[in-house]
Amino acid sequence: MATSKKEQRQRRARQTRVRIALQGAVRLTVFRTNLHIYASVISGEGDKVLATASTAEKEVRDQLKTAGGNVAAAALIGKRIAEKAKAAGVEKVAFDRAGYQYHGRIKALADAAREAGLQF
Repeated sequence: MATSKKEQRQRRARQTRVRIALQGAVRLTVFRTNLHIYASVISGEGDKVLATASTAEKEVRDQLKTAGGNVAAAALIGKRIAEKAKAAGVEKVAFDRAGYQYHGRIKALADAAREAGLQF
């Protein structure tokens, strides 16, 4: 039986999350839709969200000319999530790309977060 694209991505994400959970590392997880991109910093136990940033936030929408479905918006979110994580006392994270290819918006978000001071 053929699995859908979404199921394949979720399977890849599960494998990554198991490895990150074994390390007990704080993780930076990403979710993307056609219109928006979301980033969250989640505690090592996986029970608390320490910081979030997304293109759906009003302050971010005011800064963007178009909807949040582009590389520029992803870079802005990467910078914001790094600032919020550092404010919450987190500097080192494990990057959880949630089964998405490390390319385009995901890569832009990761690069911007690194430049803003997050280590992963």
